[in-house]
Amino acid sequence: MKEKSILTGIRPTGNMHLGHYFGAVQTWKQLQDREEPFYLEIADVQALTDHFDQPDMVHKNVVELAIDILSCGIDPKKTNIFIQSMVPEIAELTVFYSNLVTIARLYRNPTVKTEMHQKKELFGDKGEGITYGFLGYPISQAADITAFTGVLVPVGEDQLPLLEQCREIVRKFNHIYGETLLEPEPILSDNKRIKGLDGNEKMGKSLGNAIFLSDDEDTIVKKIMGAVTDSNKIKKDDPANPDICMVYYYHKLVNSENLNVVCEECKKGKRGCVACKKELIANMLKFLKPIQDKRKYYLEHPEIIEQILKDGTEKAQAKAKNTMHDIKQSMQIDYFNRQDEAK
Repeated sequence: MKEKSILTGIRPTGNMHLGHYFGAVQTWKQLQDREEPFYLEIADVQALTDHFDQPDMVHKNVVELAIDILSCGIDPKKTNIFIQSMVPEIAELTVFYSNLVTIARLYRNPTVKTEMHQKKELFGDKGEGITYGFLGYPISQAADITAFTGVLVPVGEDQLPLLEQCREIVRKFNHIYGETLLEPEPILSDNKRIKGLDGNEKMGKSLGNAIFLSDDEDTIVKKIMGAVTDSNKIKKDDPANPDICMVYYYHKLVNSENLNVVCEECKKGKRGCVACKKELIANMLKFLKPIQDKRKYYLEHPEIIEQILKDGTEKAQAKAKNTMHDIKQSMQIDYFNRQDEAK
């Protein structure tokens, strides 16, 4: 019976923001306490699929992302944090799996189609400039998952098509080469996508509507003071609808103790938007303080980050090598081992 494990990953395309924290990190903190080994991949190879011309940025973000992950409470004693490019077996598996997936199937993947549309400036209006690396990144993700016998994969609903593509690859591999791989299963997070300060359904760096874990006080003040509120509230004493106010939305994330008071005062016109934003600023700074204190510590001790990444990557390499041994045996490309056995 193969050892089950949990595999998740994040691309190093920038610092983590509140959307990452509430949408993913909280789930990771729960998963690292389970019995199964937990592997957390910093997916630099996948980041290069649409940032191939910015290697300096990707390199810098790997370290920054590791600092954010650890500052949020991910424990390196429980979680193997590793760098994707430092595990060559993933790239090798990607090549093997690429023989099992047609170009047409990759183009049909809903997640790929959506991201192609979002990146028209890079790939063209009709995707005429799309690269093999970007189109094939679902294959790389399948290699990520199966390299660690990752049968449990925390994902959002928008990522389910990627996981289904992995399951297809596993089934086809097992059909051709014999039962070797386990089909992964999703762990759907209860946390929904976090909205941006502008009311956009998605918080994102490129949208300019995110609060980052690394933001300083002046930046946080400026961002929250510009947050979208109920446009029907003209004067301070006008009643408002907190359900369409982004300030109240963020109060719900970081200020559960005083939430009923905030809601009722808003509805009755007893709370002005400026005062409400100032209260949110105070609560946001209080919420972020322990995270930012840890960030400061890790920034002052880069040798600790390097050692954690090195240790996690070595453990990931060992696991991937064992998986690759089984896969090569099934594919009958373990030539020297077979010759030794014949002797």
